Amino acid sequence: MSDSRYDPNEKSLFEAPPLAEQERMVEAILFASAEPVTVREMQDRMPHGSDAGEALAYLQRRYEGRGVHLVKVGNAWAFRTAPDLGFLMQKETVEMRKLSRAAIETLAIIAYHQPVTRAEIEEIRGVAVSRGTIDQLLEMEWIRLGRRRMTPGRPVTFIVTEGFLDHFGLESARDLPGIKELRAAGLLDNRPMPGADEEEGDMVGQSELFEEE
Repeated sequence: MSDSRYDPNEKSLFEAPPLAEQERMVEAILFASAEPVTVREMQDRMPHGSDAGEALAYLQRRYEGRGVHLVKVGNAWAFRTAPDLGFLMQKETVEMRKLSRAAIETLAIIAYHQPVTRAEIEEIRGVAVSRGTIDQLLEMEWIRLGRRRMTPGRPVTFIVTEGFLDHFGLESARDLPGIKELRAAGLLDNRPMPGADEEEGDMVGQSELFEEE
């Protein structure tokens, strides 16, 4: 006859791992992933009872001031080189691919006005947008299709991707600089920009922001 008495030293199968161990799990998941990982995805991989969000918060504080930072990219998280050490990662090669002016302007409009339809992009730019321009940005995975508008014809909208945000070191599109910031940085002259709202800090057509080296 087996002894069914409760042993207080026996670990429950449903007991969550210690927070320090959860932190190590989150760290391992992020290091092993080539793409940013959401809290939900981390939670799904961790043992029952774990709290990926809490472990992530502790991990982020542990990496403060280090050569690698834990940063938020859209709704996901990833390890990235500290901004002040970025020069160590620079390659001495020339990037041959450059965006056309049409692609740069289209990308800027989408970034600052998303979600935006093709017709709205054309209205802001004042010229038609070729299919090749949209296709190029889609292939680069800097924009993606958004929800369809509940208007006649139900036109599709375009929004920027997490890949775009990651490339420019942004947490969200709300972190894009406004006209005043760009002018202060010397990236714009003082001429009025078409489609810009000075009061709102909104901006369209700032191609310098997206120029490739």
